[in-house]
Amino acid sequence: MQVPLLRLQCGCNSYDWAGKKGKDSAAAKYAAATPSDGFSIQEDKPYAELWMGTHPSLPSKDLTTGRSLLDLVSDNAALMGHDITSKYSSKLPFLFKVLSINKALSIQAHPNKKLAEKLHAQDPKNYPDDNHKPEMTIAITPFEGLCGFRPLQEISQFLNTVQPLRDLVGDSNAKNLESAATGSSADAKAALRAAFTGLMNTPKDTVAAKSRALVSLASEGKLPDDLSELVTRCNGQFPADIGLFVLFFLNYVRLDPGQAMYLKADDIHAYISGDIIECMASSDNVIRAGFTPKFQDVNTLTEILTYDHEPAEKQELVPVDYPYAKLDRTAYSSGSECLLYDPPIEEFSVVRTLLKDTGAKCTFEGIAGPSIIICTNGSGKISVGPKTEDIKEGWVYFVGATAEVVLESHGDEFVTFRAFCEIGGQVHAANGANGA
Repeated sequence: MQVPLLRLQCGCNSYDWAGKKGKDSAAAKYAAATPSDGFSIQEDKPYAELWMGTHPSLPSKDLTTGRSLLDLVSDNAALMGHDITSKYSSKLPFLFKVLSINKALSIQAHPNKKLAEKLHAQDPKNYPDDNHKPEMTIAITPFEGLCGFRPLQEISQFLNTVQPLRDLVGDSNAKNLESAATGSSADAKAALRAAFTGLMNTPKDTVAAKSRALVSLASEGKLPDDLSELVTRCNGQFPADIGLFVLFFLNYVRLDPGQAMYLKADDIHAYISGDIIECMASSDNVIRAGFTPKFQDVNTLTEILTYDHEPAEKQELVPVDYPYAKLDRTAYSSGSECLLYDPPIEEFSVVRTLLKDTGAKCTFEGIAGPSIIICTNGSGKISVGPKTEDIKEGWVYFVGATAEVVLESHGDEFVTFRAFCEIGGQVHAANGANGA
């Protein structure tokens, strides 16, 4: 049997509305690190996403043979493991990505499984598969984003101090939300739903007129917190967009490298800037309603949202030590680490490994499912059984089920991320869901 370690060639998407340009894009730099079908970085072109996995929209390929990873795992069930193949057939249950975000990336949510099946059947052009899409974001450079609805007290305060916002939401909806925020409403989510739905259904000409007033307040520094700068910046990217007003409804989040957040299906969010590792159920379904030139589905978005309204910290995913990796003495003494990001779903978990000294090693026990490893900094070696390969910044490997993996550093800062799936496996049994 072939040793289950395959170096992958992964595709990079270019979107005018989102990606960083040229070598400023981590997605582009990582894609260019592996020889591919004529891919080379153009400095004036935006690059948004590096895809790693078997999703049919952009499946990864085995670098040696050129065969798609989807074909390879279809032909060799042992690479996936019995449990994964039985439940998910011959495709990875997760999609692993690097995103490089230059400007605001869609006010959006992802459908749950039942809704995804319905939307795909009704509109396969705009909803290309029938799967749900819970996802996790881990920052690799400083990141800004919007994540979930703010506490009602914060939204109510904005409605009372930012007149253009109150004008779009409507006085009645604003008063109902204020009552909900003070605890006198029996149904806070209903009040939030009505206020947000009223905002999102505002006619475009009214939004344009009120956005001029909002941008004027921003230019004069009359908006709270960081919102003056944020409104000005986002208006430069998407002039007079409804998203300028959505900023006041959603939590504004900053993540430092290594910090993470988890977004379950039907949670509203948007990305603003930065480079991130993203892992999700294997789907490309997005319900959009702002900050995008793409198809928008306002009615579906406003109908399906959870309307949870909590501080952003509630959606932070706090990593824990990964219990099934062993650092050697050099790695242990140098402060190296191996951290697990384990959301409360079975389709994926991610391990971030930092090896800090030349020669530092980390040995991973075999797991029952498949995994994908990308190096985001430094260089080293990766070994599976008798097979040892170099691994450098941007290089991506697939590791088959049950394989023990050894990583060894060749420098001071060797960083890898490993996405994997293991149904009912040792990770979830040992740790359970955490942080989300």
